[in-house]
Amino acid sequence: MSDAPVPGLPPDQRSGGVPHRLLRGFGLRSGETGAVVAAFLFFFCLFASYFMLRPVRETMGIAGGVRNLQWLFTATFVVMLVAIPIYGAVCAWLPRRRFVPWVYAFFIANLLAFAFATQRAPDNVWLARVFYVWLSVFNLFVVSVAWSLMADVFRPGQARRLFALIAAGASAGGLAGPVLGGWLVERIGLTGLMLLSAALLAATLPGVGYLFGWRAREGAGVDGNAADGDDPLPNGRSADPSHAVGGGLWAGLTLVVRSRYLLGISLFVILLATASTFLYFEQARLVAEAYPSRAEQTRVFSALDATVQALTILVQLFFSGRVARRYGVTALLTSVPVLVTIGFVVLAFYPTFAVLAGAMIVRRVGEYALLRPGREMLFTVVDPETKYKAKNVIDTAVYRAGDAVSAWVKTAIDALSSHPAVVALAGAVLAIAWAALGWWLGRHHEGQLPKETEAAEGPLASSLPSRYPRGSSR
Repeated sequence: MSDAPVPGLPPDQRSGGVPHRLLRGFGLRSGETGAVVAAFLFFFCLFASYFMLRPVRETMGIAGGVRNLQWLFTATFVVMLVAIPIYGAVCAWLPRRRFVPWVYAFFIANLLAFAFATQRAPDNVWLARVFYVWLSVFNLFVVSVAWSLMADVFRPGQARRLFALIAAGASAGGLAGPVLGGWLVERIGLTGLMLLSAALLAATLPGVGYLFGWRAREGAGVDGNAADGDDPLPNGRSADPSHAVGGGLWAGLTLVVRSRYLLGISLFVILLATASTFLYFEQARLVAEAYPSRAEQTRVFSALDATVQALTILVQLFFSGRVARRYGVTALLTSVPVLVTIGFVVLAFYPTFAVLAGAMIVRRVGEYALLRPGREMLFTVVDPETKYKAKNVIDTAVYRAGDAVSAWVKTAIDALSSHPAVVALAGAVLAIAWAALGWWLGRHHEGQLPKETEAAEGPLASSLPSRYPRGSSR
């Protein structure tokens, strides 16, 4: 490609020098760098906060008995059902600018309470079980709200170019979290880890205000962005983040039930949860057999988390964005289920911890680096109520329903046949259906984007000038 100046770009980016080539390689356009950095740091702090405590949760789950995991999954699902109408009421009442910080402030207060409780009763088995369920709820809610924010701030074309890069912040935080947790747990204890986790979660709050401000200047809130494939007033609802989303307590659920598109996303999430649960249960069983002590188990889980996050960062930075720009959302949603199908088949013939660890790493790297950005892109073409309410129902209740149902299905399969190959082959069949559904969702989403948007957001989009000067009225 020629290094000649690119007409239409700002003076600092017209040369074909290293800065412009670097921005172009990552899919960035003028005016987007600050928002991407803010979103990257937002996800870094959020995921470092969660992954610092994740190995502790896994150890607590084993402490309660591997055979009792399905009860913890079921309890998590029940808590989700209770939380959804409360979430819906707060979402309907508060403007989005205030709603997101309030959700995070609530979970910060929870972490402070757990820190106090574990300091008073560190060996209480019921406190460990409550924390296991709470962290599972916390994870889905804060991540769902975070991606709702991103789908609200960025236009569909921007999401296609930038979501994989933004998701790398989550992977970087997911790598730093377990490393810090493994290093600090013996020095500051579980209470100290919870306090540090709360501090990292609090560090996400300044980014929320910055991103909403950028949204009005350069993102989805720019007047007239329908020319780029977005409707600033979808379905007649105000897209202004200073307004509340509105709707009823159960509006998210009714929106899902009434939409074939959202039902398809829900089924996709259930199949994802099923594949994850089947592998998760086998992981718990094999780790419990191979590593009897809690310290060894925690180190194994921390090592797996660190490996997954390191590989995910590399894939997100140098592969995911290019796949999304060149082949679209469909490729992101189908490639991982195909790889998981292969992993289940290999596991059926070689049911060892090494093979399982490889399958888990492939599944989790694929989920974070490809599936998650692709799945979040599906919500960039819907209205704010769907982004914040229906999406949350899918990300929390539907996902945990998939966890709970697949946990009991796994238990039933084990009761019928104790051979691991039976579970692996059942998982392979479900993964094939998962891939087919991913292909349908990707094609449906891409069919909603105007042709001119698809052309402008192609593989050379970062070298194209913006069609409208920044700050102008379109």
